[in-house]
Amino acid sequence: MAEISASMVKELREKTDAPMMECKKALSEADGDMDKAEEILRVRLGSKASKAATRVTAEGVVGISIEGQTGAILEVNCETDFVAKNDDFLAFAKDVAGLVRTTDVADPSALASLPLAGGTVESVRAALVGKIGENLTLRRFVRVQAKGKLYSYIHGGSKIGVLLDLVGGDEALGRDLAMHIAASKPKSLDSSGVDSALIEAERRVATEKAAESGKPAEIVAKMVEGAVAKFLKEVTLLGQVFVKAEDGKQTIEQLLKARNASIAGFVLFIVGEGIEKKVTDFAAEVAAQQAAARAA
Repeated sequence: MAEISASMVKELREKTDAPMMECKKALSEADGDMDKAEEILRVRLGSKASKAATRVTAEGVVGISIEGQTGAILEVNCETDFVAKNDDFLAFAKDVAGLVRTTDVADPSALASLPLAGGTVESVRAALVGKIGENLTLRRFVRVQAKGKLYSYIHGGSKIGVLLDLVGGDEALGRDLAMHIAASKPKSLDSSGVDSALIEAERRVATEKAAESGKPAEIVAKMVEGAVAKFLKEVTLLGQVFVKAEDGKQTIEQLLKARNASIAGFVLFIVGEGIEKKVTDFAAEVAAQQAAARAA
């Protein structure tokens, strides 16, 4: 049995960033063979990745990559905000966003098989899961081939990301519009892109409110249509009032017309949007752990 020195453990830890005790165990199992120990750790990291796969990933970052008229926006998730600030995690998001931009890939499963850093996106992800100790997922991405010029905006520690395709205008307008989208969070460019289910839900609410007024049916109908029209202005980019409008009234549509510009499209990603986050009662969790320890 080879003697496992502290320097050997240190060297393996520097190569893999695995926990110190895991490195020592792997070296013992490999009888001091550094390459074999590294292989053992890779297997274990993969195992950790598979155990983590069921945990909710509602934190993370939005990564954006642009070159010329081609751009990509990507959401990569993790379990905690702490990991979302990890340099290796951020580098992974940046690298994958660049890969999406340069490769016309269909979905996250296809993306996972693409080559990255001497392996694949999936192998790099799995190794990172083992290194960081949290589940990581590639949730969604969009690749854009612009009709005009691409502008981007990242806000809130990369929690909100915008990719905008602007035809005409200038740099200042592109930046302002991307910032407006991040702040006002429109659901679509115009009313044609709003989910019909959302419109119908708004119509039902407006109908119930208007009915309570006791006014004639024709007036109620006008009140309902007015409420729906107001809703559509609030949730569509062209209908929204520009956040930097000096008069507080100029809409994005009016701004674009004044600047002889148009928006070909935009993508807005908000980290964790639509993911049900698990609410943990810390005191209850500690009590349960203590009870389990006593029972054991």
